[in-house]
Amino acid sequence: MAELLGGFGFLEIAILAGALLIAGMLVAIVFVVTDGRRRNEERRLANTRNRALGTGVIEASEEQASAVRRETETGLDVLAKRFLPKPDQLRLRLRRTGRDISIGKFGLTIFIVGVVVGLACWQIFGFQPALSILIGIGVGIWLPHMSIGFMISRRQEKFTTRFPEGLDVIVRGLRAGLPIAESIVNARSEVPEPVRTIFSNISDSVNLGQNLEEAIADSAKNLDTPELKFFAVSLSVQRETGGNLAETLSNLAEILRRRRQMKLKVKAMSSEARASAYIIGSLPFIMFGLIFFVNTSYAMELFTDPRGMIMVGVGGAMMSLGVFIMIKMVNFEI
Repeated sequence: MAELLGGFGFLEIAILAGALLIAGMLVAIVFVVTDGRRRNEERRLANTRNRALGTGVIEASEEQASAVRRETETGLDVLAKRFLPKPDQLRLRLRRTGRDISIGKFGLTIFIVGVVVGLACWQIFGFQPALSILIGIGVGIWLPHMSIGFMISRRQEKFTTRFPEGLDVIVRGLRAGLPIAESIVNARSEVPEPVRTIFSNISDSVNLGQNLEEAIADSAKNLDTPELKFFAVSLSVQRETGGNLAETLSNLAEILRRRRQMKLKVKAMSSEARASAYIIGSLPFIMFGLIFFVNTSYAMELFTDPRGMIMVGVGGAMMSLGVFIMIKMVNFEI
């Protein structure tokens, strides 16, 4: 056991574990404090949708979707569900990428990445077996989740940019005298991806007998963008109160364009701080890489000596906390 821990004493392990625990607690506190506004917004949108559609309709739709998923699951999916936490939320997250990624494929990717990284750290970089296992587990979990988050963000960004154009096409159909469902069907052939896919899913659901507001609400849940949720809420409120739907959607398209312009303005104003954070945050890794190639044995002291491991652990925890705080500072809810 002492060989696996690389000669760590009880004091070194206690200091490293304490530093990681404190950093994790600080990150959790910051996340809880800054994430309250987003949850309140999602709760209000969910309450509005429930009043418009009815809770029973939504629950029945979710039960039908669960039954279909159980019929199409493979053996790999069933095996991954036993080891991955919250499989339903994970499946929804994978669906938001717009790609055919099952929960079984995702679990297999985590396993392969973890094994490859762990073996590379052990055989190539010469890390201790226990440290290689920890790095393999951490990278195997973090890298696939980061890739999925990147694909979701890119798809949401494309939808946010192109959705006002799709609303304009729907407004033109409404002003020509077409009903809203027919306007959405016609709009799907005139808008780019991923708006075309969302409109196609809504049209297919309506053709199969699903309510229009319910179909839009399901698409909003699968994509998880405020813009599509605003669209669903606008239709629900218009159905209850009446009014000119074409004018309502035209105003919504203008609001979404101004909202995006404000986001771009905030991004431009914070670009200097972002660039500084990228440069300062990457300097330790760049310098370590240069030292590693110039004098490998000298650089590896950080990972072979217990004091170096403590320094790496504390420094990594502090950098992670700083990066997390800076990301929260420059990301504004508009």
